Amino acid sequence: MKKILVGSLAMALAISSINAGDKYGPYPVTVKDYKGKQTNTVSYKGQIARHTLELSLKKLAKQGNGKPNPELKAKMMAYYAGKDTGRDILSPTSKGDFKIEQTKVDQLSKGKNLKGKTYKGLVPGFAGQMTGTELVEFWIDKASSTKGGYDPLTGYSYEQLLSKFLMGAVAYNQAVDNYLDEKLEADTKPNNKPYKAGKNYTGKEHVWDEAFGYFGTPVHTLSLTPKQLKGISKLKNLKAADLNKDGKVNLYGEMIFGPAKYAASFSGNGANYIQNITQAFIDGRELIVSAKGEKLSDTQRAKLKNYAKIIKTNWEKVLAEAAFKYAGETYEDLVALNKMAEGGKGDIRKAFKRYSKHWSELKGFLLALQTSGKDLGTTAVVLNRLTGYGPVLVTGGQVTGLDNDGNYIIGGETSMTQYMVHMLKIQSLLDDKFSLKAKLHDGTANMNTLLDSLGDSAGAEND
Repeated sequence: MKKILVGSLAMALAISSINAGDKYGPYPVTVKDYKGKQTNTVSYKGQIARHTLELSLKKLAKQGNGKPNPELKAKMMAYYAGKDTGRDILSPTSKGDFKIEQTKVDQLSKGKNLKGKTYKGLVPGFAGQMTGTELVEFWIDKASSTKGGYDPLTGYSYEQLLSKFLMGAVAYNQAVDNYLDEKLEADTKPNNKPYKAGKNYTGKEHVWDEAFGYFGTPVHTLSLTPKQLKGISKLKNLKAADLNKDGKVNLYGEMIFGPAKYAASFSGNGANYIQNITQAFIDGRELIVSAKGEKLSDTQRAKLKNYAKIIKTNWEKVLAEAAFKYAGETYEDLVALNKMAEGGKGDIRKAFKRYSKHWSELKGFLLALQTSGKDLGTTAVVLNRLTGYGPVLVTGGQVTGLDNDGNYIIGGETSMTQYMVHMLKIQSLLDDKFSLKAKLHDGTANMNTLLDSLGDSAGAEND
C-alpha cells in the first residue's frame, strides 16, 4: 500500500510540473466537510481496467484451434462478463524497455467487467438482430471455435470485430450517452454532494472523470505530439509515456487506449481530434472545480454541456474517420484480389485474410458509430446495407443471415467489383455526413471509372 501511495504522489508531483491547463489533474478537494486525507479528486481506474479487459479479450480471440473449445470460451467470458479476482492483464504488457507497472486487472480496479457496460440496444447492422451484449457473446462463441480467430468461409476476423465494436459499445456509449449526457443534468450526481458518502470527489467531478477515463488518453496528452502518442500506443516511446520518470508506465495516467489512440492517429495536417477532445475534458473539469463544491448554476452547466458537445462531436468524427480508413483499405484489398482472380501474381489466401481483417475493422467501427444513443437515421441504414453482414467472398456471395441454430447463411449476388463501389460509396457518405479531415486511404477519385466499368449494375438500390 505504501508503494502505491508513493507512486501516486510521484505522479501528482510530475503532473503539477506541467503548465496549468496542459494536463488532466491533479484537482483539489471541493467536497464540503470532507474529513479524509486524499488531496487529488481525479478517479477513473475502473474505466482503465475495462480498457485492459477489452484488449485482453482481443488477444484471447486469436487463440482458437479451429474446434469447439469450452475452456477458451470460458476464459473469454471471464474477461467479458466475469468479475473474478486474479485476472492477468494479457494486453498491454511490457515490451523491451517499455515496462508496464500493472500486471493484474485488480491492480487498477476490482470487480469490473465489460458486459455490464455494453450497449443494450439492438444492432441492426449484423445478422440476427441481436442486442449489443448478445452480439458480443455470439462472437465470443464463434471466435473460441475458430482457428486463430479468423474464419475464411465468412471472411470474419473476430478479434477485430470484437475489439472495434467494444470500443464503441462500451467506451463511446458509456461516455457520450451516459456520463456526458443525462449525468450532466442538474439533479443527477449534483456538484454540491459527494458522488457517494465518504468520497472526496463531487458527483459532477466523478462523472466527468469517468468519461475522461473511457476516452483513454494520458493525463499529459497536450504536452505530447500525435507521433509521440502513437509511439506510446505501439509500446515504443517510454520517454513520452513515463511522466513521473520512474522507468515504467502506469496504465492509469500514462498509457493511451483505443479511442484516444485513434484520435491521435487521425490528428495532424489540419485534423486536431486528440487536442480538441483532451482540451475540452480539461476545460470542463476546471470549470467544475471552479464551482468550489457548490451546485453548478444553469450558466455553468450550459458551458459544461458545450464542452461535452465538443467531445461528442470530435469522438464521433474519430469513429467515422476509422471507418473511412478501413473502407479504403478494404477497397484496395478488393483491387488486389480482383487482379489475382484474373490471373495476376500473388497469394490469394493471404490477400483474402488481409481483406477480411480490414473489412472486420470497418464493420466493427460502423457498428460502434451507431451506439451513441444518437439516431443516425438513413445514414445508418445505408451504411449497413452497403457493407452487408459480411464481406463479399471470392467465390461469390456473402453472409445474409443466420439459421435457427446460429449458423451463417451465405447468399446474395453482389460481385467483388460491385462491392468495390460500395466501399467508395461508404467513404463518400461518411465524409458528407461527418465532414472528415484526415480521410486516410481515400479511394473516392476512382468512383467514376468503376461506375463506368459496371454500367447499370453498380448496385443502384444502395444509392
